[in-house]
Formats: sequence, C-alpha cells, structure tokens
Amino acid sequence: MSINNESNSLSAKKSVYDVTKFTHVDYPDHLACIVWFSGCNMRCDYCYNKAIVFSNSGSYTIDEVLEFLHSRVNLLEAVVLSGGEASSHDLVEFCKAVKKLGFKIKLDTNGTYFSKVKELVELELLDFVALDYKAPKEKFTQITHSNKYDEFSKTLDFLINNFKDFEARTTLHNDLLSEDDINDIIKDLVKRGYDKNYYIQKFQDTGESIGNLEAASNSFDASLLSDRLNIVWR
Repeated sequence: MSINNESNSLSAKKSVYDVTKFTHVDYPDHLACIVWFSGCNMRCDYCYNKAIVFSNSGSYTIDEVLEFLHSRVNLLEAVVLSGGEASSHDLVEFCKAVKKLGFKIKLDTNGTYFSKVKELVELELLDFVALDYKAPKEKFTQITHSNKYDEFSKTLDFLINNFKDFEARTTLHNDLLSEDDINDIIKDLVKRGYDKNYYIQKFQDTGESIGNLEAASNSFDASLLSDRLNIVWR
C-alpha cells in the first residue's frame, strides 16, 4: 500500500524516525503503535527525545510505515502520531490511508501548526488529540525556546470549541515550573472553557534531555494546586 500522490511530500522521503510497534499506554484503552516523526520547531529543555527533535530524516518512508500497518490490521486498534512534532509534516494523505485500513488516529502535538491541526480535525481524520500546554504565556519562550505561543493558543481555542476528544497536558520539572505556574495554566484553561481532566506528566530523567537537566532541586507541593480542574498525574 502506498500514497500515490506526487504532491505529498511525505511519500518519498524518510520522514519517520522510528516506529514503536506496540503500546497500550499511549492511547488509553487502545492497542496501538507509535509513529515518531522527525524534527520539531521547539527545543524544550526537558525533552528527552533529543535525537528525534534534531533529526531531519528518519528510518522509514510513509509507504514503509503503511506496509507495516497493513500487516497489523485486526491486531492493533490505533496509530499514535508523535515526534518531534508530527503536525509539522503534511499528514492528510497519510491519515486518509491509515483510516482506510480501519485504524483510529491519535495526534500528540504542541499545537503550533494551527492550520494543519484544524484541517485534520475538519476532515475528521483524528480520533483523539493530546495537546501539550508547555507553560504559561510569560514562560513559554523560556521553556520552549520558540515564539509560538499565539499559534498554540489558537489551536487550544479551536479544540475546546470544535473537538471534544482531546486532552491538555503539561510536563513538569520543578525547577522550570512552580505551583503558581501550574495554577496559571489551570486558570487559563478554565477561562477558555476547558472542563476535562488536566494531565501533569513528571519529568523523565533519562540523562539525555535537550537542556541537560538533572532531577529537580526545587520541591513541588501539589496541595497548593487549584481544584478548578481534575488533575491526573502521570
């Protein structure tokens, strides 16, 4: 199976860094695989996918990934698109091919490619979206080393108003974000109309983060967090 479309820039190049062939945690309640797309427009200090973020190419073409997925029909339920930043690539034709095989699609995204996420949602190609809320506006550039907050903000508003099956999540390193920072995020989410679970992911100290971070030296008191949203820790 292939994408026979010369205009699709994904078809010919090895844009997929790697494929995790099985996961039961990355798309809750679904048996899935993860397609890791190369490259990202952010350089978050805590990110441990450094090799993927800095890579311009990967190990697989889209057609090779589709061949793999064809072999997993009736064995897997879903495909997770992650990275790097998956939405930096032109995903429409790939997602159409994945849906044609009968899989659900979850997108992990930093939300800074608003028009591409919007297109995927409006074409009904996504079943779930996990949106990274990196930091409050005042700290967004400091943590992501990008100036993409406004694009992220548009994506967040769009999902809240147009797509029910998504979650907002934040990666927490105590030396980068404080209790006040998390409360600012919660306040902003509630103000925008977000009423779902808010997920906080603890920093994974792999020794290979982009910012060469170590375990946090600052403490974090979860009892100081707002109760305006239900917080789920990961």
